[in-house]
Amino acid sequence: MTVTTPNASELVLVDSAGWVEYFGEGPKAAAFAPYLEREALLLLPTIVIYEVFRKLFRDRGTPLADRFLSYALRARGVVLDAHIALLAARASLDRRLSMADAIIYATAQMFQAELVTSDTHFQGLPGVKVI
Repeated sequence: MTVTTPNASELVLVDSAGWVEYFGEGPKAAAFAPYLEREALLLLPTIVIYEVFRKLFRDRGTPLADRFLSYALRARGVVLDAHIALLAARASLDRRLSMADAIIYATAQMFQAELVTSDTHFQGLPGVKVI
């Protein structure tokens, strides 16, 4: 497997699937590591916190969910505001994305961040790297 190194000055947003792979030690964990281990340039939308914490807590228990939270809160948190909500609504309609995916995509676009994911719903969208 070839792992590309992200641009050192570029903001990055890893979607929920990437965080779950990384903390759950899934088969793509190593591919997400270079992106998640750049705390200073890592954006973290509140919806990603919700999705990842919920999944890890439900599937793996409190210790792993808490470990994720401890690490994740060092990233740049991005709250869902009216501007992102409107961008997400348009992205959802234009690109047929679910609500959560649209919020994640709109957040990345607003901050001109690279969206890194393994979710094929984002395939072919500008600014997205699918692992």
